[in-house]
Amino acid sequence: MPGFGLLATSPSLLSAALAAAPVPVALPASGPVSGPVEVLPLAWSLAAAQDAVPPAEGAPAPAPEGEEAVNEIVVEGEVGPPRSDPVEAINEESYRVTQAVDEALVEPVAYAYRDGLPEPVRDGLGNVVRNLGEPSVALNFLLQGKVGKAFETLGRMAINSTIGVGGLFDVAKKPGIGLPYRRNGFANTLGYYGVGPGPYLYLPVTGATSVRDLAGSTLDQLLLPVAVGKPFNRPAYAATYFVVNGLDQRVEFDREIASIRASDDPYRLRRETYLAQRRRDIAELKGEPISERDRMWLEELEELKQAQPAVPGEEAPVPVEPPANPESVGITQPR
Repeated sequence: MPGFGLLATSPSLLSAALAAAPVPVALPASGPVSGPVEVLPLAWSLAAAQDAVPPAEGAPAPAPEGEEAVNEIVVEGEVGPPRSDPVEAINEESYRVTQAVDEALVEPVAYAYRDGLPEPVRDGLGNVVRNLGEPSVALNFLLQGKVGKAFETLGRMAINSTIGVGGLFDVAKKPGIGLPYRRNGFANTLGYYGVGPGPYLYLPVTGATSVRDLAGSTLDQLLLPVAVGKPFNRPAYAATYFVVNGLDQRVEFDREIASIRASDDPYRLRRETYLAQRRRDIAELKGEPISERDRMWLEELEELKQAQPAVPGEEAPVPVEPPANPESVGITQPR
């Protein structure tokens, strides 16, 4: 029984194939055609037609003649914790526990401190704490070769310790004198001379820090007790300093802490903004610009702070130089 077969192909491919290979037929020289027509056999392929069809949009270009085509997709990424935070799982758990304790205990006490004491009294206590940190600030400016700022800091301390009644009043920053408070410490000096931050840490009480910053803060803390002695080496002084400084910072930077908690990934935002702020501090000492990545993190934090709803009765924030770690209640980081 006679049969037939169908060859399915695209119209463009079929037309190109037929155009490339016409079929010759043997016909008599003259006269009508009678009987079967002899068709000469023909060998042809679709290679020429396939070459004539343009590749589909987005398809990879064919490899040059003599080279083997290689199709691959390269994906780059990190597996495990980032290099700056090798104990990320422990730090994240410490952050979670610390924030729970803060919400349950530290925050209510800080609000009671804010609402129970008149603002002039709170400002006076904060000024005393800050004045006690001036020797470390001046010494570290000197170690960094910034002699002018070191003498300005010593001048601030002398004025506020005398005219400012032991530091209760920040007379040195008033117009006419104009000696602003500047932050500095041994951690900054280590960074200034090229010591890296080391692993990031989130510790109870201390909060966000790094190995370098923890060592520097310890030296700041030991300066007065070792160099001066009494009364700075007594537990009563350390406890008072610890409580006043911790509550003062907690009130001052409540908006920033709330902004981080309200973010999609609070732990990561706290880590990245802390490290960005510390790199910014070191870059400013060296007179260098900060990276675009650090600028992005700091701008994101600022936007979150601006988006926080105002607290009833809260005054407009006064521009201050924030610490990299405002939730710390350690005695080594005066505001």
